[in-house]
Amino acid sequence: MLVLRLPENIEKRLDALAKRTGRSKSYYAREAILEHLEDLEDIYIAEKELLKIRKGAATHTLEKVMREYGLGG
Repeated sequence: MLVLRLPENIEKRLDALAKRTGRSKSYYAREAILEHLEDLEDIYIAEKELLKIRKGAATHTLEKVMREYGLGG
């Protein structure tokens, strides 16, 4: 179960969309989350990794990784 507080203008838009289409507000909220969740995961994970790199975490070249795993020519 998930409970969301939305800005009033977004709530009104969502309500209007639901009424016009005969679908529930929950349907559209679920669709929006499913559509964008992977992008959000990618962004936040990348930002976290970037902070680690800026703090001095080791990095690896593509060539080194490919050699290590026997990939490429």
